[in-house]
Amino acid sequence: MQATAVILAAGLGTRMKSTLPKTLHRLAGRSMLRHLLASCEPVFDRIVVVLGPEMDAVRKEAAPHACVVQQERLGTAHAALQAVEHFGTGHVAVLYADNPLIRTATLRRLLEGHGAGGLSLLAFRPQDPAEYGRVIAGPDGLVERVVEYADATPAERAVPLCNAGVLCGAASDMTRWLRAVRADNAKGEYYLTDAVALAHAEGRPVGVVEAPADELAGVNSRGELARAEAVLQGWMREVAMEAGVTMVDPSSVFLAADTKLGTDVTIEPNVVFGPGVSVASAVTIRAFSHLEGVDIGPGCIIGPFARLRPGTKLEQDVHVGNFVEVKAATLAPGVKANHLSYIGDASVGAGTNIGAGTITCNYDGVNKHRTRIGAGVFIGSDTALVAPVSVGDGAIIGAGSVITDDVEPDALALARGRQVQKPGRAIAMRAAARKGKL
Repeated sequence: MQATAVILAAGLGTRMKSTLPKTLHRLAGRSMLRHLLASCEPVFDRIVVVLGPEMDAVRKEAAPHACVVQQERLGTAHAALQAVEHFGTGHVAVLYADNPLIRTATLRRLLEGHGAGGLSLLAFRPQDPAEYGRVIAGPDGLVERVVEYADATPAERAVPLCNAGVLCGAASDMTRWLRAVRADNAKGEYYLTDAVALAHAEGRPVGVVEAPADELAGVNSRGELARAEAVLQGWMREVAMEAGVTMVDPSSVFLAADTKLGTDVTIEPNVVFGPGVSVASAVTIRAFSHLEGVDIGPGCIIGPFARLRPGTKLEQDVHVGNFVEVKAATLAPGVKANHLSYIGDASVGAGTNIGAGTITCNYDGVNKHRTRIGAGVFIGSDTALVAPVSVGDGAIIGAGSVITDDVEPDALALARGRQVQKPGRAIAMRAAARKGKL
């Protein structure tokens, strides 16, 4: 049977104290909305995102899924009704974009737990129930109603089972119940959760699907965003280690949602992965390195204190050492750049050695230019390669050179002032300096 997910994303998120819509705040380099969409896409045939007015950035983030606008923020039931034309004839689940960590397996259980002619909801038991709505069940274990914290009695607030806000029911039933919701509550809003009491009043079974609190906790503040980040990082680290990755200090390693790590990768402490990183097998990433938008081949050694920026591709057995930055560059197999260098907008051939302090001068103040370095090249320390420039295979560049013209294959290039030596001159200079101090 067809299933539709309606994601409510119209909230402003005032507690975030941000001009950015709440749902666009990021976890592991990906927006909260994108996390939830990724969980929904394998489960639902159709996804509809409910936006607020003038939320074009959220609409763009939701693409290619359909979007509808809630012109007035009158509550969650009202928001869900804006998508009624997209409900179809199967099951409809209503979710919240600020519950970004709900897993695909949980959504499958929600659909499977939906009884014929009834309603199902997600619930959890947090250590601190705080101001979550409470799930009130009858003697038969079925849900009678969900009461918001502001409307709950002291006895109801003592109930440990909390509402995650996610409901699932047949499209026709959901439409009827949502239209019957009234704003008879402390906030004068149309609550989605009132559909539970309406279903119960009709004698329809309302079941509960429980999931871990870490998975269902909402994100409404910067503090909650940080706690969600910690949960997500913990999950991703465990998945990586179970797949054959060694992390010396897992708690200090930060992954992106799309990080790909091969087997026998070793990651030392305080390594940060931005979006778009793919790491092949048997790679070592040493401490305090930062990687984003890079493709790393097998057997490479990175860092410590290396920075690999977007557009970087390292082929097999490349060494990028301490305080080396690489951007939009391809380093062929066996290249070594072991310390204190910048390689930007460049290609470097197999087996080439980049000496300490080497810089590709890729920017002239207006445009970027590329440097092409061949295979088997030796570049001496403290060399500046002023792009656009090419260095042929097997060439040697003398230390301290500023290379502005192309270098032929197997040539020796020197571009520095000749050393001048004046014997005994240092003694005279020191004597003059001391005399000047008197």
